[in-house]
Amino acid sequence: MSSFVHLHNHTHYSLLDGASRIGDLAETAKAFDMPAIAMTDHGNMFGAVEFYKTVTAAGLRPIIGCELYLAPGSRKEKRPVRGGERADQTTHFVVLAKNATGYRNLMKLTSAGYLEGFYYKPRVDMELLKKHSEGLIALSACAKGPLANLVVDGQIDRARTKCAELKEVFGSNFYLEIQDHGLEFDKPINNAMIDFSREFDLPIVATNDAHYLKQGDAPAQDVLVCIQTGKELNDPKRLRFATDSLYFKNADEMSQLFGHVSGALANTVSIAESIEFEMEMGQFKFPHFPLPEGYDSADAYLHKLSFDGMAKRYDTVTPELKARLEYELGVISQMGYPSYFLIVEDIARFAAEQGIPLMTRGSGLGCMVAYVLGITNIDPIEYGLLFERFLNPERVSMPDIDIDLADRERDKVINYVVEKYGKNSVAQIITFGTMGAKAAIRDVGRVLGMSYGDVDRVAKLVPGELKITLDRAIDQVPELKQMADGGGTEGQLIQYARTLEGLARHASVHAAGVVITPGELTDYVPLYKPSNKDTIVTQYPGELMEDIGLPKMDFLGLQNLSVIQDALAIIKDTTGDEIELDDIPLDDPKTLDLFRRGETTGIFQFHSGWLHEFLRRLRPDGVDDLIAMNALCRPGPLNGGVVDDYIDRKHGRKEVTYHHAVMETALKETYGLIVYQEQAMQIARDMAGYTLGRADFLRKAMAKKQPEVMAEERRNFVDGAVENGIEKSIAEEVFGLIEYFGGYAFNKSHSAGYAVLAFQEAYLKVHYPVPFMAALLSNTMSNTEEIVVLINECRKMGIEVLPPDVNSSDKTFVVEGPSIRFGLCAIKNVGQAAVESIVEARKEHGTFEDVFGLCEHIDLRLVNKRVLESLIQAGACDSLEGHRAQLMDVLDSVIEGAQTRQQDREKGQTSLFDLDGMGGSSGLEVHKPVLPMVPRWAASQELDLEKELLGFYVTGHPLKEYEEDIRAFTTAEMRRLELANGRQDGVVVGGIVTEIKPIVDRNGKTMAFVTLEDFSGSGEVLVFSEPYALYRDLVSIDALILVNGHLSKKEEDNKVIASEIIALTDARDRLARSVVVSMEYEKVGDENLASLKDVLETYPGKCDVVLEVSTADHGEIGVRAGNHLQVRPTDELLKTLRESSGAKRVRLAGAPVHSGESGWKPVEMNGRKRNGRGRWNGDGNGNGDGNGK
Repeated sequence: MSSFVHLHNHTHYSLLDGASRIGDLAETAKAFDMPAIAMTDHGNMFGAVEFYKTVTAAGLRPIIGCELYLAPGSRKEKRPVRGGERADQTTHFVVLAKNATGYRNLMKLTSAGYLEGFYYKPRVDMELLKKHSEGLIALSACAKGPLANLVVDGQIDRARTKCAELKEVFGSNFYLEIQDHGLEFDKPINNAMIDFSREFDLPIVATNDAHYLKQGDAPAQDVLVCIQTGKELNDPKRLRFATDSLYFKNADEMSQLFGHVSGALANTVSIAESIEFEMEMGQFKFPHFPLPEGYDSADAYLHKLSFDGMAKRYDTVTPELKARLEYELGVISQMGYPSYFLIVEDIARFAAEQGIPLMTRGSGLGCMVAYVLGITNIDPIEYGLLFERFLNPERVSMPDIDIDLADRERDKVINYVVEKYGKNSVAQIITFGTMGAKAAIRDVGRVLGMSYGDVDRVAKLVPGELKITLDRAIDQVPELKQMADGGGTEGQLIQYARTLEGLARHASVHAAGVVITPGELTDYVPLYKPSNKDTIVTQYPGELMEDIGLPKMDFLGLQNLSVIQDALAIIKDTTGDEIELDDIPLDDPKTLDLFRRGETTGIFQFHSGWLHEFLRRLRPDGVDDLIAMNALCRPGPLNGGVVDDYIDRKHGRKEVTYHHAVMETALKETYGLIVYQEQAMQIARDMAGYTLGRADFLRKAMAKKQPEVMAEERRNFVDGAVENGIEKSIAEEVFGLIEYFGGYAFNKSHSAGYAVLAFQEAYLKVHYPVPFMAALLSNTMSNTEEIVVLINECRKMGIEVLPPDVNSSDKTFVVEGPSIRFGLCAIKNVGQAAVESIVEARKEHGTFEDVFGLCEHIDLRLVNKRVLESLIQAGACDSLEGHRAQLMDVLDSVIEGAQTRQQDREKGQTSLFDLDGMGGSSGLEVHKPVLPMVPRWAASQELDLEKELLGFYVTGHPLKEYEEDIRAFTTAEMRRLELANGRQDGVVVGGIVTEIKPIVDRNGKTMAFVTLEDFSGSGEVLVFSEPYALYRDLVSIDALILVNGHLSKKEEDNKVIASEIIALTDARDRLARSVVVSMEYEKVGDENLASLKDVLETYPGKCDVVLEVSTADHGEIGVRAGNHLQVRPTDELLKTLRESSGAKRVRLAGAPVHSGESGWKPVEMNGRKRNGRGRWNGDGNGNGDGNGK
């Protein structure tokens, strides 16, 4: 057994300072044969539970401690250090929990540091140390300790006084710490500590201020400190450690340093042996729920509420339903969870009473008790959801009901919980951001002084896989391996990033987690307060709450629920209809048609463009298909081809087969495929005789992919199946299937909840499109890119989005007849208070006729010059007299005059302007200033300013004139390039060039990154040196171009690699091959055809005319008109045809992009010419091949 124990160690929870992972520390301590190890992070206990569990699992004794920050005076006094005076400096002080009382006091100290003493650091003071000293062992700390800090400054007497004061507080539990890191001040500090030891009869203890594991990690820790301080490694003025000895030394190394100091090493072991603390794990501590009169137990009250709820939920209560409820209540009672369910039911009821949309996600949807209590709105019986997936009667675990709320209402619900259980018993939960593979590269690259471009290039070589590590990335990417092995700056970058990867980088507030304790929070968990927020959170993360027995609840703010809340309110205001979400028929044909058409932009879980194509192929028949698609459209199933398999089986293109007939019960709904975790559990039950509780163990083992556990499960499964009369070979095969699919099978309960919410949103979109889109736009105002997508969607839906207008707009987007009016708060520089002033003035004084009246009536303290300029430039004042240039020119004088009159009115004075009809009704007539005679801004300037302030164009678009050509000749939208992902025949995109970044490639030639914007938004086109040299004249700012190319497969972000570029102005002449006119079969008659022929003959040219006839039996039949009816495809022709045939029945079409007739040059890729064709669906969303079909 080692003669030394480390009592002063910083893990990576000493954020951006400590570089040791807890698991590595435990393993190293065990390898060094040390019986125990302490954790003393700076000012916090973030890692305490993880440390306790990890060290205990390693067979060592964990010592929970903290290196506190000690204020020079009162923790409440917050002032800077005076002239470098050391006595005024915050110092360090180490405390270790000796027993349960000490642990509780440690929690109270670290909590007070954040809640009461925070000033740059979480500080405590002597008052707190005196109050909470019981059960703590104290060490005098490092060179920044309260004694050492004074010794270094030569203030021995003051150090002596402080030593006496600390001895009085901690008595024999106060140890004087000596360290030797080879620093010049180590020796005088150690000599002083030895002297004080003799003088005050205090024990000496040797420590090493371990910040990293091995001596060779010192440079990486240096980089870590630079990340913390925002400095570069070569900055001569930066903070640095002048030693590489802050590592986890072994006992021999410590003996060489301190073997001569009596007791210094032995005392470390003595302290470790004196620790009597065992963390209480797994003992659940629910807060008291106040029961109504007449009930003496939570069990009885829960039982009563549940059966009352069942009578409301089900028209007929069958014996099977009653048995299921009784079973669940029995499990809940046996596990001791009735109070938990009463707490959650109370919260759900409060939300319902307040009109706050609420839904539950996750496995809790499989619980009938939750359904009948109104906590969930999905019937687990109807959807075949398993209770055991939520609560396993064979394994005691904390219930976890995750609640989603309208995002802006989340605080209201949390405040209710705080009021109900007390502010000292409710806290939100901490979460830690860690340095992932790419983040570590970017952080380290900045510290090394590398250019953004160089770092970005390396970071983008890391595959975009979930939880990818640098080690895995290096194995997968030869270029990364070459860098890692090659030395130089890039090699150094990879080396440091590998060392720092996975370390905690910062603490923040978890988006959903809330914890409720039975009493004072700090009796159960230490607290943290983010420096920029008033929120109080736990120092322990949510995943560890169950370990310490505290109930964690997730209240996640979900924007889509706010969208629904707003949409329902707008629908009621504009139509009078009152929609109840639970009454929406989940078999509504129009809603299902929306999903079949893939028109789900803005719909929860189905918004992404790449999902639209899957929906079109799937053609869902009901919510069950949406549940399956929600579960399947994730990386695992997508990469494994399961989605394609599901679609093919559904439509009969592949046979539905089962390895054994007994599997049909579980897999019939998903055409023989394992899609849900619950199905794997059901197969284990039906084939191998597992209970559902036992099957849940199998599910967890699959998720964790533990080889030894899975090997045992395989034996159990096969043995059980054989006992049930199933052949061993089939059982082996089925288990392999479960193991394979189980790796990415999804929780059906979770998927069902989200699919139903998606259906409800889609119902509102299809039946109330304008109110729904207005609500959606209003809740997306802060995201310019998404606003562009949604406005484009409105355009496709035939909904006009009207520009902002001070005479019509409100804060958010509002319904205006069949259109949507832009919200003023979406304009840059225009805040809520300013808009409220404008709306209030408009209500009081009526429509603003001119800028003078506007400024006269609004509060110019809220609506200042910058706001007014933004309103004018965004087009929001176009309804006023004059044009934008005039309004901008006169604005200063108008504001000055209006401010003077407003100030006079406040003083009780009256001006002539108050009598002229703007402010009163006198007969005096005063002329308003005349608008200056200045030229109108060019249309391009107006549009540019609109885009600057709104993020996009509203009153017009530079591409508007060429919308027909964009629709006809492109195969993808810039914001939805993923739709073209995997295509072998490339893409064509078009738009306006908004940015060009020319760079010199490795061959010394110029290439360019070009930002191209279309109606959907912006994306990047990469033009390599050869095409750039060819088409450089076409690639300029504001140029309108079409680009033929292919998608980059190398980088995570979609980019188009350009092969050929043409001017959009030339596109129609070069690419148009036909004008397509669609007609229904019944309307094809001599009269209509003669009328059509007359129109066509008026525009003779060389472009074919194709008549597409819709028939009931044969679908669409295309008939090409004769050469004598070839036309010139002008805008006038298209307009005339649309007036007679219908707006959506006429379109331009080109030839397939890579055909010899397309008008594009043949593209050579991989040494061969490419040909191919796809399909154009004609809805203008870039899902085709550019031939208009």
